[in-house]
Amino acid sequence: MSFIAELKRRNVIRMAGLYLVGAWLVLQVSETLLPIFDTPAWVLKAMVYMLAIGFIPALVVAWIFELTPDGLKRDSQIPAEQSIAPQTAQKMERSILVLFAVALAFFGFDKFYLAPEREATLVVQTTQQVSANVAKIQSAINPRSIAVLPFVNMSEDKNNEFFSDGISEELLNVLVRVDGLSVASRTSSFAYKGSDIGSSAIAKDLKVKYILEGSVRKQGDKVRITAQLIDSSNDRHLWSETYDRQLADIFKIQDEIANTIVNQVRGTIRDKNAGKSVTVRADTDNLPAYEMYLKARELFIARSDLKESVRLFEQVVQMDPNFARGWEGLAAVAAVVESWGIVDRDYNGMVVPAAERALQLDPSLSMAWAALAMAEQNEQNVDWAKS
Repeated sequence: MSFIAELKRRNVIRMAGLYLVGAWLVLQVSETLLPIFDTPAWVLKAMVYMLAIGFIPALVVAWIFELTPDGLKRDSQIPAEQSIAPQTAQKMERSILVLFAVALAFFGFDKFYLAPEREATLVVQTTQQVSANVAKIQSAINPRSIAVLPFVNMSEDKNNEFFSDGISEELLNVLVRVDGLSVASRTSSFAYKGSDIGSSAIAKDLKVKYILEGSVRKQGDKVRITAQLIDSSNDRHLWSETYDRQLADIFKIQDEIANTIVNQVRGTIRDKNAGKSVTVRADTDNLPAYEMYLKARELFIARSDLKESVRLFEQVVQMDPNFARGWEGLAAVAAVVESWGIVDRDYNGMVVPAAERALQLDPSLSMAWAALAMAEQNEQNVDWAKS
């Protein structure tokens, strides 16, 4: 007798079919019912492993033993005329058919009735989870916060980019002084310059509620500034305006934009100075000096050409000796320029006179104080407490 024929006679093949169909049915039912009882995921995995491990022993038992009316007996101990293997085979075949029919019925019941309910429940749970996550994120965001993104330079002369960046920073500096309003730092907001990321995503990254963005087009003595305020919680434009003015009105434009923004968000910032207007500090009436100041400051912040930055700041304070921020910028860049290997003149000697002149004009300029602190550290006997 061939090996295959012996496997059939001892019902090993039928046992394999019965075991596989039964195991599949058990797993299908378990996969449906276990989640109802909040059963851990490892339970179903353990069942799969156990059923897989039990497959070989089941076949071994079918090979060695035969099921008789008196229980299991070794196949070798049963005379051929007393064997009921054929009857057992018929019962096993019927059992396989029954289990297969039950499995198909359950499969249909699960696919057309239980699965839609599970999917609907999953949709509800997922929606609730997403809503909860959104609420959690929104609760973590300060409702009284804003980021000023760098305004886009729309001028034909791309070298005017310093001007659009400067306008953005000027507005940021104005908003910083509004009580109750949290403003993202220049470093954080300017990191998205030229980025294709949407305003809502940027607001999420910076953890702010409002985004101020816009563009600047400068041509001759005329300027067009477009600004828009966005509520990131619903990606809705709260306000948008375009200003076509003479360049000489640049401070008035900044003043209008800043006050409009504050009025838009004042209901959420609980400003103790509600009702008061925001004032943009011009510091100079000399427009060419102001433009040069913006360019010098941009070179200083970017550390792109510190030597040129010093030269421009020197021209700024020559054009307007009472421009406090011009003196402050000169002191700041002079304090760091030699650390960048630029030693063609005595820059350190410029720091204290420029910083003291800036503070004489405006004692509130923090960067001038920082420049004095750095100058103190360049002394032979450093007074660290003073610094």
